[in-house]
Formats: sequence, C-alpha cells, structure tokens
Amino acid sequence: MAKPSYPLTKPWRISFSGESYAKLHSHLFPRDGDEHGAVVLAGLSVHEEEVRLLVREVHLAKDGDDFVPGKRGYRMLRGEFITEKILRARDERLVYLAVHNHGGQNRVAFSSVDLKSHERAYPALLDVARGLPVGALVFAKNAIAGDIWVNRHSRIPIKNATIIGTNRQVLSPRATSDSPRISHQFDRQVRLFGEQGQHILRKAKVAIIGAGGAGSILVELVARLGVGHIVLVDPERAEPTNIPRLIGSTQRDAASWLLAPDKPKWIQSMGQRLAKRKVKLARRNIKRASPRTKVKLHISDFCRPNVVEDLKDCDYLFLAADTMRARLLFNALVHQYLIPGVQVGAKVLSEKATGRVTRVYAVTRPVTPDGGCLYCNQLINGAKLQEELLSEQERQDQRYIDSSEVAAPSVVTLNGLAAAQAANDFLFYMTGLMADRTPNDYFLFEPNKREVSWDKPRKETTCLHCGGSARSCFGKGDWAELPTVKAH
Repeated sequence: MAKPSYPLTKPWRISFSGESYAKLHSHLFPRDGDEHGAVVLAGLSVHEEEVRLLVREVHLAKDGDDFVPGKRGYRMLRGEFITEKILRARDERLVYLAVHNHGGQNRVAFSSVDLKSHERAYPALLDVARGLPVGALVFAKNAIAGDIWVNRHSRIPIKNATIIGTNRQVLSPRATSDSPRISHQFDRQVRLFGEQGQHILRKAKVAIIGAGGAGSILVELVARLGVGHIVLVDPERAEPTNIPRLIGSTQRDAASWLLAPDKPKWIQSMGQRLAKRKVKLARRNIKRASPRTKVKLHISDFCRPNVVEDLKDCDYLFLAADTMRARLLFNALVHQYLIPGVQVGAKVLSEKATGRVTRVYAVTRPVTPDGGCLYCNQLINGAKLQEELLSEQERQDQRYIDSSEVAAPSVVTLNGLAAAQAANDFLFYMTGLMADRTPNDYFLFEPNKREVSWDKPRKETTCLHCGGSARSCFGKGDWAELPTVKAH
C-alpha cells in the first residue's frame, strides 16, 4: 500500500480540548521549575487551507520511570514508553507527538540538542508509524512550538495551537506584537473587547447552518460583529410565510404576488422558481453590514460531503437547522474535528385536539468537545432520523405520514432570544471574556412565564461521539467516517 502524502506548504496547527490541555499543562508545570514529559496522540484533518492535528489522547510520562535522565540531553522519554505509544499511534491511525517543557513564559523553541535527537530518532519512528507523521511539541507556560516530520526529508513547524476551553486561547512559538488596524466603525464594541478582540473576530471563520428564522438573525448579529469569513448553508427559497421572521427579506424576495392562493398553479410554480434563495438573502445582509466579510454559499443540504469539507477548518459552528440528520452531523463535527458550536431553536407546543398553547420556549445548547454531546442528551431521535433518511414514498408506505404536514408556529421574537444568547456565547468565547468556570449548560427561555432555566448536559464515557473509548470518533478527524449523505 502506498504511503499517504501530506501538504508541505500549508500551515499546520494543533487543537486541544480544554480538558486535554489542562491535564497536560498541569503535568508539565507543577511549579517545581523542572522539565517533564508526555506523549499526545492526535487525529488529522487535511483541508485545502491548512492541516490540523486534533489531540485525542494525552499520556503523561511518570518522572523517574517514563521520563529519565538523558544520555545526551537533560531528560528523555524512556524507550519502552516511546515504543508503547508509537505502536498505539500506528494501530489507531493517530499522529505521535513527544512533549516536554522549557522554562519561560511567552516564547519557546527547541534546543539544538532537541533537534539533533529528532534527527536521530524520528526516521525510525516514521517507519513504525507506516506513513503517518510523527513529531514533537515543546511548551513554555504561554507558548508552544512543534517539529512535525512527514517523511525522512521534510519537517514542518507548528504555526500555533488552539485550546478550546471556556475561552478560546491561541498559543504560538512566541507572542506577537501585532498592532491590528481596526475600522472606526467598530469603535463602540472595541471598547468592550479591545482591538485585539476585533482582530480575532476578523480572522475567524464560522458556519451558520440554516438561514431561516433563527439563522437569518444569527447572520445579522455575526456579520455586524465583524466576523471575517462566514459559510452559509441552506437549500431552500424564501416563501411568503417566511417574511415576518426572515431578517431583511421582502415580499418581492419571496415572489409573493405570484404565490397567492388565488393564482393558477402554473403561475405559482413560476413564483416558486423565482423566489430568492435564503442564503443569497443572508449574503446580501452580510454585505450591507460588513462589506469586507468573505461569504461562501452552499445551496445544499448540510449533510452533503462537499459542504462538510468547507466546514472542517471553521472556528465555530451555529446550527439553526432542526432536523435529526443535521443534529447528528453537527454533533460529529464538534467532537471528531474539535470545533465548538451551538444549536439554537424555538418551539411552540399545543394540544392537538383544542389547539391550546401549552408551552413556548427558545433554547440555546452549547456543544463543545469537552461537554456532553447531543446524542448523550437524547436530542437525536432515532425514529425521526430513520424517517428523514427515507424517500417521500417510503415514508408514506411505512405510515410515517398519516396526514398532510401542519406548519409549526414560529415567531421572530422567539428566534431572537435563542440567537442573541448563541451569538453572545460565541463572542465572549472568541475574545476571552467568558468568566472562568462558566458552566456550559443548555439555556432555556420561557418568555410567556418570564422564566429561565438551565440543563446540565450529560456525558457518557462509552459514547461513540464524545466518549473516550477506542471506538469513539473523538478527535479522529479524517480517519473516522462522518454521517454525510450522498446526492441521489
């Protein structure tokens, strides 16, 4: 079998969940001023813009047993410890990375002794890894450097590391002294999170999945924050009944004059073809608010493989499409590719017989690599998922549909509650303003009662999405299959 090749000219980055990084950092820096070691095993995500290493496992080297006095340097990992971990990396299709720390705070680099040890050992480790990259990381308290070997003749530095915790943290080999030039239009919000915060938003890439009621509000909020790159996903066109909750839309966008109930069927059919796509309306709103923002449109089902390829390098995901297939794939992206996100929605429940409203609520559910997933929290309904995978005729044949569909109630103000909380969670996470130890609970509003409640997400250790078992997809990146759907 031919060995895989990896891009040499793209930037390589590494992502840690908050828990993985905290575990590693506390081991490396126990306040004794000494050097300590570990091995991390990482999945891989190769994208057209960059390559990401996704930390799946952290193996701490015990001082004196696994991390011992070096033959040429100060300390080294014991050979038996290395052998055990490189074989595990090979068998699990993960990237092996040896780890140690240096002193200092905001800058770090490998010593000449470190680099010579890589040159002696890593060609042999590449052979054991059977084509997978191997490498090393060195930490200071607030910095990280990496040396990645993709073959015997090519090595690549790590550009930076992203820690996905309560707040997003980005570590590089040395602290940068960039003075970003920020447009005066953002003056009032820069007073909250500073010019560096605005620069972070301008460099960010987010996806908004679903450009309907909640999605169109998210588009407006995220664009006006100054996010630099937005991916929009929605296959649908605007309809007349969408207009009251589709931000920035008009009756003309929905071709309402052609879709009136009294019009002949052929005119209504023409109107359906002339109505504008929701993602195009969203792009129009983005460009009005932030002309410099880069916008990518997918007029497609979110679950198509080509769409997912464009989301694997996102910094954040907003799910505003309420199907089980979308929830399943969103959930997989968060945990398999270590991309934080949030699911938003609103619902009005009523009695079927009388039509009396029984409950009104809007919900914001953060979903992060360290938090419980939608599957663990029984938010992916297996029966509904199976129904969505069937054709219309198959649903009829299996009696999933007993009557014509009845549109559910939907009101713009309810969508606004969920979208605003989701956008604030994103903003404070990205700019580092989220309070320490802020719980990642689901947030539920019941506006007709003026009540707010929180649900703490559960996490099952045996979960195949977010758990730590060998069968879990957590952090495996491209080496695990995503639940996408091929076009018919």
